[in-house]
Order: sequence, then C-alpha cells, then structure tokens
Amino acid sequence: MRTVNVSLGSRSYPIFIGGKILAGLGTHCAELQLGRRCVIISDDNVAPRYAAKAAASLRKAGFESWLITVPAGEKSKNLRMFQTCCDRLAGHRLERASFIVALGGGVVGDLAGFVASAYLRGIDFVQVPTTLLAQVDSSVGGKVGVNLAAGKNLVGAFHQPRLVLCDLAALRTLPPREFRAGLAEVIKYGIIYDDALFARLERDLPKLLRRDGEVLTAVVARCCEIKAEVVGQDETETGVRAILNFGHTIGHAIEAISGYGKYLHGEAISIGQVAAAKLSVRAAGLPVEEAERIEKLFVRAGLPTAIKLSARRQTALIEAMRLDKKVSDGQIRFVLARRIGHVEPGHTIPPEWVRGALTASSKSQT
Repeated sequence: MRTVNVSLGSRSYPIFIGGKILAGLGTHCAELQLGRRCVIISDDNVAPRYAAKAAASLRKAGFESWLITVPAGEKSKNLRMFQTCCDRLAGHRLERASFIVALGGGVVGDLAGFVASAYLRGIDFVQVPTTLLAQVDSSVGGKVGVNLAAGKNLVGAFHQPRLVLCDLAALRTLPPREFRAGLAEVIKYGIIYDDALFARLERDLPKLLRRDGEVLTAVVARCCEIKAEVVGQDETETGVRAILNFGHTIGHAIEAISGYGKYLHGEAISIGQVAAAKLSVRAAGLPVEEAERIEKLFVRAGLPTAIKLSARRQTALIEAMRLDKKVSDGQIRFVLARRIGHVEPGHTIPPEWVRGALTASSKSQT
C-alpha cells in the first residue's frame, strides 16, 4: 500500500492506495478516533458489490453503520437528493461525532461530502472512491457539491475528508467506458503539471488500458501526489488550484446543455481539454505539435475529442459557460497551456474562438 499525504495543517489527511485494502476501512477509521455511528452513502451500482464489505470492516472495528443507496449517475447529484440524504441521516439520529462514508464514484463522493459539510453544520466523512476518476481527482481536495439545472457544481462547499482509501481492486470491475472516462483526468495531470507523466502515459497507455497493476498503482499515486501538492498550496481555489480546471469550463458546459447524462464527466472534459489545447495554440503559445500530442493521446484512450453543435446549441453552450464558477466581472476565464506540463489560469477568450475550437476537424467526432 502506498500513502500520499494532503498537507493542510489541522485538516491534513492521508490517501491510501493499494489493492484489496477495503478490508482495512474500519481500522483506519478507528485510528482517527471517529464517532461510533456512521452512514455509508453509495449508489445502486456500487452498493451491491462493496457495501457489505465496507460495513463488515466497520463492524469489526466497533462501528455501527447504516446504508443509504441513491440511483447511479449524475442525475442524483442535486438538491433533492441532498435533502433526501439529510432526512435519512436525521432518521438514523446521527450526531456531531458521527461520520459518513462516501462509497462510490465522483457523484457519490460529491453528494455525500456536501451532505457531511452541511448536516449539523458539518460532520466528518471519509472517501472510498471506486472509479478511476474519483480516485485520482474528485475524492481528493475537499470540493463537494451538487448541480443545478443552470450549471454543474454551482452549490457546494469546501469540506475535507478525514481520509481517502483508494482500493485499486475496485477498478477491475469498472466498465470499460467508465475506466476510459477516468483516464481523462489522468491525462490532465500530465498536461497541467508533469510532462514526464504525460510521456509515460504516451508510452504505457496500452498497459493502463489493460489495467496492469504496477502501472496503475504508479499512475494513480502520481496523480494523487500532484492533486495533494496543488491543494496544499491553495485549498480554496484562490490561486494555483485553478489549474486543475484545464478543459473543465467547456466540459462542464457540455454536461449542462446535454442534461447530465449523455456524456460521462471524463468524456465531456476530454472534449474540453482538446478544445483548450487548440485555444492554447492560438492564445498562449502552445506549439502545434504539442496540441497534436494531446489530442492523439485522448484519441488513443478511446475518448471523444470534438462535438458537433447547431448554432442554437453553440449559443446555449456559451451561456452555460457564463455561469461557470471561474467567471469574473462577466468574463469567462480559461486555463491554457504554454507547454505540456505548464498551464496558466485567467485567460479571456472570445466566444467565437471557443466555437472554432469545438468544431475544428478532429480525428474523433461525437
């Protein structure tokens, strides 16, 4: 098992990464001296596979737990489901010393974390991410929340988990589409922070797609290290943490206008990152050859890299982008790349450039 630490003073916590480590969940929670009563929040895809194992580990360590299961998918990440979960917590009489276990992918982690941030004005929670995307990105950093019809993650909070437990064995049963979607966030870390990681992904992508244990462990750990380093410098996204949003302004808008369901998050931000790379060539000096390397890697990962939209849908996309959390003084701000491994936030881009980047010819169309 490998351990990565997120250094945030009194809110610091470990990320445990390894195969078949779910059985240690209860022991880790006991070491943190968490309250003896907890609720596991999961979805109807993950709960049948892993909820009993999680509950057994907690019970063995002396905890009493209950299970709340929500429908799988992005459409559960809303205020209605948030209220349902809060009502269930009240029904189980959870107290301020109690805690929540978020067992699932990014939707479950964001929803359960937001419930934890608000219930009784904040209780502890732990992240047990079961998808690649959640393990390398959404489970780390404390950004929790839900979507509105107008846009993604518009209601939420910063609420750090007490620990993150990444059981790589869970990735063995992940459907291929979900696994590929997680690779979009993995590739992002190479683009924004680590050119050596990007080169490794170019070299080892076939092994990653086969879910080779050694390569997977090393790559997940490196992504968590990068996320931990960035969050440790800027917990509440007032500065450098904005680089983690490369491709997300466009990607989140695609999710919003598509009704949170047509595209997985990783698929939408794959399109967004390729568009951001094209914008980077035009506005930030990214060499054309590097933009081509970025697009090629997403294509090899089996991810979409462009989207066909009518003029009306293009307008809807731009309007959705105007509701992005990074908008300042009415201006949409983009993270753009100078080179692979180095990006800069705060770029203002004309809307017509975005339309061009989305509809430019590409090796992969959706």
